Amino acid sequence: MDALNQQKYDALVKISQDNFKAFLYDCDGTLADNMQAHKDTYIRVAAEQGVAIEGDIIDELAGWPIIKVVEQINERYGCSFDSEEFNALKYKLYYNEYIERTQPIEYVVNHLKNHAGQVRIGVVSGGSREAIQKTLQVLGIDHMVEVLVCAGETEHGKPYPDPFLKAAEQLGIAPEHCLVFEDGDAGVQAAEAAGMRWVRIDKLIS
Repeated sequence: MDALNQQKYDALVKISQDNFKAFLYDCDGTLADNMQAHKDTYIRVAAEQGVAIEGDIIDELAGWPIIKVVEQINERYGCSFDSEEFNALKYKLYYNEYIERTQPIEYVVNHLKNHAGQVRIGVVSGGSREAIQKTLQVLGIDHMVEVLVCAGETEHGKPYPDPFLKAAEQLGIAPEHCLVFEDGDAGVQAAEAAGMRWVRIDKLIS
């Protein structure tokens, strides 16, 4: 790792030295350096249907299920995308053209690798199971993840606590012994609502 990644990795290790029994990682933007790819696919799908959107809304709603993001796009841009259709088009574009090029967020992926076997490992994502499994495979860490909770697998997604609580239940670990790694407000809100401690991986060093 370069010096900055090492510094961030050391900060993560320091934060996670407590009585934690499980680490729960978000995927997109936390383990996977792919948020620009997700923004690009939202923008491309909208443009193909004649609507120009900005990427800021995608940053703002990081961690939300795609269908919920599309509902917000409709509201703010005064358009009428079918959320299921948009989701399918975006997913196809992302899976076919972007996913194989996914790069790791090195200090977070190394943190997961170096703690697998010491604590229980889960990934909790607002993405589809197929895409997240493929992303973890591309990153070379799929075999280290014991539990995976993805979009549509709980009644509510982030910012509700349901996905994190499901992961903790499947791991058999109490929420207060879980540490969540996130890059978005929705994930932090979900972790807090679940009674879990959390760290924003994008705000380790000011």
